[in-house]
Amino acid sequence: LVPQGPSMDANKKVDLKIIIIGALGVGKTSLLHQYVHKTFYEDYRTTLGASILTKVLAVDNTPLKLQIWDTGGQERFRSMVSTFYKGSDGCMLAFDVTDRESFEALDNWRDDFLEKVIPREQDFPMVVLGNKIDICDRQVPKETASAWCKEKDIPYFEVSAKNNINVAEAFETLAKQALTTYKGIFESYLTDSIKLTPNDKPKKRCC
Repeated sequence: LVPQGPSMDANKKVDLKIIIIGALGVGKTSLLHQYVHKTFYEDYRTTLGASILTKVLAVDNTPLKLQIWDTGGQERFRSMVSTFYKGSDGCMLAFDVTDRESFEALDNWRDDFLEKVIPREQDFPMVVLGNKIDICDRQVPKETASAWCKEKDIPYFEVSAKNNINVAEAFETLAKQALTTYKGIFESYLTDSIKLTPNDKPKKRCC
């Protein structure tokens, strides 16, 4: 048998933290409840700070436990919300296709997130959700949102929390990205640990 290098046990459950951010009223809580509970959550109470739901699934035969953080979108809570970014493995940016301002705010939400995530990585696992495509009064054309995401190399999903359109696909795409990054960091950590282990004893100098 050829000896294998360090690898992660595919059967070991991986815990990943996913955070969903965006302006007030874009439907972050509804999206999360649709994904986790398969129900449309139509309670319009504002999320204060953050609430957490979990979802267990398998990606590429690896069992995952997603800890999904739903955050408040009010501007006055922005500094509080940013404290929840730490330790995130993936970020979901949400806007409302019937609200132009929520789309225009994506730059600020994305920049704020990347500034506070350590280490800062421009290619951090991220997806964008354009929610409420079931409503006719659309203000953000699909082409506009797609172009913004293409420029930043972020996958874009047109979704409806109410009609359960593309919600699971969006979450699972982000989960797959986050898992790939996690595995890369894990493998790199193990490889570096082995390199740091002294394999050879220092040679005795001849007198």
